[in-house]
Amino acid sequence: MSAYVIARIRVTDPEGYTKYAAQTVALAEKFGGEFLVKGGPMIQKEGSGPDRHVVIRFPSVADAERFYGSDEYAKILPIALAASERDLVIVEGV
Repeated sequence: MSAYVIARIRVTDPEGYTKYAAQTVALAEKFGGEFLVKGGPMIQKEGSGPDRHVVIRFPSVADAERFYGSDEYAKILPIALAASERDLVIVEGV
């Protein structure tokens, strides 16, 4: 069953965040991930939210966990944490 990494992000350092974001597509693909949403324009219909959203589909929760827990991701995660405030979840989907 597919799994989704869903992130809601408020970028605090655009230049730093760009360094992180530039490395994520190839890394996610290595673990079977496919970006469905990567920033882009949005229309806020209800409530309030961050300025950036990301959705990555993986073949399974295990694949998403391998991506997030990989040594390669551990190397770039500090860049994201220093350049943004974010919520990130892995959700089993359909």
